[in-house]
Amino acid sequence: MSEPHCHHAQSPREVASLVETCIDQLRARGLRRSRGLDALLQHMAAHHHPATLADLARVDSLAGLDQATIYRLVMKLESAGLVRRRGLHDRATYFQLVVPGHHHDYLVCTVCGRIEDIELSCPVEPLEREVMARSGYTHVYHELGFFGICPECARHAASVS
Repeated sequence: MSEPHCHHAQSPREVASLVETCIDQLRARGLRRSRGLDALLQHMAAHHHPATLADLARVDSLAGLDQATIYRLVMKLESAGLVRRRGLHDRATYFQLVVPGHHHDYLVCTVCGRIEDIELSCPVEPLEREVMARSGYTHVYHELGFFGICPECARHAASVS
């Protein structure tokens, strides 16, 4: 059975454990540990929310890294299977740390691009388990997103009309 959604920030101990697990997986692939990589993993583990490269470049704890370095680090993490690429809004590409047993479904505003976790149990999880059982596939995951106009954008549009 899948673990529940992780909607809230993880404890410092959980974040540290997740970062160390990621570092161990990277070392097993022959990749080196660096301060920049540690800072990126720390941020992504503590804020388990989709982020663009531009979002990551604005994070205070990553201030010493330029966007090209962040891109290279994210690509290393993605190629190692530790980060998943998501297309949630228009042409922007979002990246999110993979936390085994956890997934998030999102509600995305098509006007401002705001992304919110959906605070409901996921109706697709039983289907996901059935797909694995029938197909023999492992590590099956899904991405579920709903798109609409957030209340703030709707209010703004109504006030302009």
